[in-house]
Amino acid sequence: MAPMTTGHSSRADANRRRILDVALTELLRDPDASMEQIARAAGVVRRTVYGHFPSREALIGTLVDGAVEAVAAAHAAGREGAQDLAQAVAGSVLAVWEVADRYRILLALARRSVTVQGIRERLAPVRAARTELLQRGLDEGVFVSPLPAPALAYVHEQMLFAVMEAVNDGLLTTQEAGRSAAVTTLTAAGVPASLATALVAKLRD
Repeated sequence: MAPMTTGHSSRADANRRRILDVALTELLRDPDASMEQIARAAGVVRRTVYGHFPSREALIGTLVDGAVEAVAAAHAAGREGAQDLAQAVAGSVLAVWEVADRYRILLALARRSVTVQGIRERLAPVRAARTELLQRGLDEGVFVSPLPAPALAYVHEQMLFAVMEAVNDGLLTTQEAGRSAAVTTLTAAGVPASLATALVAKLRD
């Protein structure tokens, strides 16, 4: 026999998902949105929000976890079917940007609520996959860099963060950002700018 709490658990899970969806929307609209604002937008009382997330920091941390999962999935999908390693790197960056653009305001929020070390730890699987890709490229001469693959992967990660911050600060448009990030990532790995630009343009067609 199914537990009597099944219906209650399902409602609680649905409430939690709704709170997270609404919280992301509200925080993108207003990075300083309070738990009360989020509760009101979600159509629940503040106590319900706190029942799922004991603090605003915990709520943002959960949103960051979801963002990292989405980034990891996009990173994998973007390099599938690539004809060469440069295309795999560019494709993964373009795919990641499509996801990261939605979550980019969380970077600034997470740096207030989740430690930078915490963000790095969450991104470790993505960084490991990128390191493996870059190592293959360095071994085969597709990429050229004075940095070893793990350090180059870290530089690529920080560059994407910087592009997100540039968009947040109005220095770059969202439309330009994905292409710019992909081209810059390739050139940082030693791919000539003209080739990098042409490859990214082809992928975006």
